[in-house]
Amino acid sequence: MWPAREVELKLEVPAHSLYRLARSPLLQAARKRSPKPATLVSVYFDTDKLKLRNKGLTLRVRRTGRRHIQTIKQESGENSTLFTRDEWEHQIGGRRPDLDVARDAALGPVFSKKVRHSLKPIFETRVRRTVYPIQSGDSEIELTIDKGKVEPGRQSSPLCEVELELKRGEAAELFKFARMLAEEVPVQLAVKSKAERGYALIAGEVPQAVKAAPVALTPDCSRQAAFQAIARACLRQLVANQPATLGGNPEGLHQMRVALRRLRAAVSLFADMLVGPQTEEMKTQFKWITQELGPARELDVFIKRVVRPVMDSKPNGPGVAVLAKDLQRRHEEAFARVCAAVESTRFRSLVLDTAGWIEAGDWTRSTDDSTRLLREQPIVPAAAAELRQRWKKVLKAGAQLGELDPQRRHKMRIQAKKLRYASEFFGGAFPGKKAMRRRNGFAAGLEKLQDALGDLNDIAVHEGLSERIVDAQDVSGKQREGRVKEAFAAGRLSGREEARMAFVLKDAERAYRAFAKAKPFWS
Repeated sequence: MWPAREVELKLEVPAHSLYRLARSPLLQAARKRSPKPATLVSVYFDTDKLKLRNKGLTLRVRRTGRRHIQTIKQESGENSTLFTRDEWEHQIGGRRPDLDVARDAALGPVFSKKVRHSLKPIFETRVRRTVYPIQSGDSEIELTIDKGKVEPGRQSSPLCEVELELKRGEAAELFKFARMLAEEVPVQLAVKSKAERGYALIAGEVPQAVKAAPVALTPDCSRQAAFQAIARACLRQLVANQPATLGGNPEGLHQMRVALRRLRAAVSLFADMLVGPQTEEMKTQFKWITQELGPARELDVFIKRVVRPVMDSKPNGPGVAVLAKDLQRRHEEAFARVCAAVESTRFRSLVLDTAGWIEAGDWTRSTDDSTRLLREQPIVPAAAAELRQRWKKVLKAGAQLGELDPQRRHKMRIQAKKLRYASEFFGGAFPGKKAMRRRNGFAAGLEKLQDALGDLNDIAVHEGLSERIVDAQDVSGKQREGRVKEAFAAGRLSGREEARMAFVLKDAERAYRAFAKAKPFWS
């Protein structure tokens, strides 16, 4: 028996905006039918070693009045996505879990006898819940407002969420309503569940950078299902790195940029299926936020890889300290620009619009026969064709790598990056030990080539940064002597990078020759 499949959109909302939300005109009709708020106490169970969490499962018993509802959710894994989760729910007779009612083959291996005896309460959530039934077009949506706190022991963390669950009708209406809601209240897409918040409090975790998660495709996927799975994973990574980025973590910023690059690569891989004005608008928005994040990352890499080694070896060199101070100021300004963009209304809207576009965009409903056939096409032949085409482009460009100018090397780097992302996206479509062995070798060789090409590109970027520093007008009132020393130091840095070029180019050529021997895993 398959578990129930819920389709929901979880949003975070500032506590000070709840009053405005509850009185929104969008909820006017629903307020007349909404029941009184209820207090819900949910106790989450796990072992001392958090075995359930490590398996991507959560187990809770929720008390509502005299009733106790046991819920097991799959928070991650192949059957879980950004907007849907597997769920097993039963009414039980008391406060302790009753695992005998959850008879499912997927759960059996996890809840062994040893695990059952080791379960204990680890944290609880207490929320005041108000539910509003919403009619949007021909669809029925349940809007739930939860205000309360997560409590692991003596610690606590405030909780303020809005959940939109599609009870009947079209997913497009769910996202349309969310977008209308966002125009009245500063809601934003949330990717952390209550359980994940509780576990983070237990571990004392601070926001960390989140790397890309594997995409679980199977050979029987359609192209539409494949793109949606890939794009959801990219969007989740983008949103999951907001807290680390806003906390000043450079790796969080880097992973936001990686998520955007992967998403834009996915769009190019499925370009023939995604045609339309809405897709073009999304691409414009992706380009905007990419440009907002770029300068801070470039300066971060420049300072870390070029300036800091010079500072460590010759901190008193002519103009080095002045240059380092100036670059740090520029980096702080660029990071402030990042934070302003990520906290902006435009970015919150972009995230919600992206979610709606992935799940129920115009491209999913096009009645054009050719577009419909592209959506329904099996992923395996389409993926093999894309991988083969992009592989040949990289091989052709790499054969004359030593003769390429910086612009053409940059183009080759982009091609290699898209090929790497494609090989990661489509890996599950080609199962089997032989394909996996080839894929691992292919990916390892491609990663080395991409790293070498990235190093070459960094040298070009760093030389450009150094030139702009040298050419910059003095607007800070520094003495001319200090300005000359700073320009001299920037020139030294540019010279160091130029001197690395020959070595890095040879490294790239070696990486290309090794990669050229890799066998394709898709044939």
